[in-house]
Amino acid sequence: MKNQTAISSVLLLSLSDTPRTIYLLFTIFLLIYLMTFLSNLLIILLVVTCAHLHTPMYFFLGNLAFLDMSYSSVTAPRLLYDLTTHRWSMSLPDCIAQMFFVIYFGSTEVFLLSSMSYDRYVAICWPLHYLQVMSWGRCTQMVTLVWSSALIAPIIFTLCLRRLTFCGPNFIHNFFCDLPHLFQISCTDTSINVLVLILVGGVLGIGAFVATFYSYVRIFRTVMKIRTNDGKHKAFSTCTSHLTVVLIFYGSITFIYFVPNTSNLLALNQVITVIYTLVTPLLNPLIYSLRNKDLKAALQRTFHRHLLRP
Repeated sequence: MKNQTAISSVLLLSLSDTPRTIYLLFTIFLLIYLMTFLSNLLIILLVVTCAHLHTPMYFFLGNLAFLDMSYSSVTAPRLLYDLTTHRWSMSLPDCIAQMFFVIYFGSTEVFLLSSMSYDRYVAICWPLHYLQVMSWGRCTQMVTLVWSSALIAPIIFTLCLRRLTFCGPNFIHNFFCDLPHLFQISCTDTSINVLVLILVGGVLGIGAFVATFYSYVRIFRTVMKIRTNDGKHKAFSTCTSHLTVVLIFYGSITFIYFVPNTSNLLALNQVITVIYTLVTPLLNPLIYSLRNKDLKAALQRTFHRHLLRP
């Protein structure tokens, strides 16, 4: 076997080589990031300051908003930096660190969406016991478990990377670092790492998905037993926003990680990746704010109290 030189940096995929296109992309992505950060921050402030939003549902929503802020901050600032400097390169330790947080925040969202589906299940299927089941102590324990258990996957994956040697080619077909990209630039056998990825990701990811799916099966059965159409609509409207977010999230993950990344689908994969990493964290607060009467009412009261006060 020939001696192979270990690489110290990676080259990221340039989204464009045309100056006009680069300026346009920078403007669009900057606006998306600012809107994402500010809209999610606004939801957090409303949940914290408005007393009628101090319920389990909005407690989870506040955590989702903080998560979306954090996730977009892992990729967007670096992307904006590369667009302005035209470097499109990153040191290997920075690449691994970015990969760690991408997996961490992605895992956290999987578990958090599962917890939110359980909250909706209890609210619709066991309304009389909702306050007892979803007590503040229980909600705090669930959120603590979500944020801590999400560390399992990135820690295991990062530790397993220590057995690999990275010697290139050091080009990554994406604008940020993810675990499959690091496998591609390794000159060491990655079969063990892939097996660990399948086992850990499968157990944690499929477990959370099954829990989410089961909750909505029970919700659907309960709603179908309601005799009046108004009752059905009122019951199901409390979870349509969350269900929309779940469908967008799992739909993007399915395409990115389970559809073969062939040359014919490379451009489409890049578009879906941009939507998943940059647009989805913006869509989540918009979906909840546009479809939630309590949140819109809180926003209007806050606006009138602080901006229109004589």
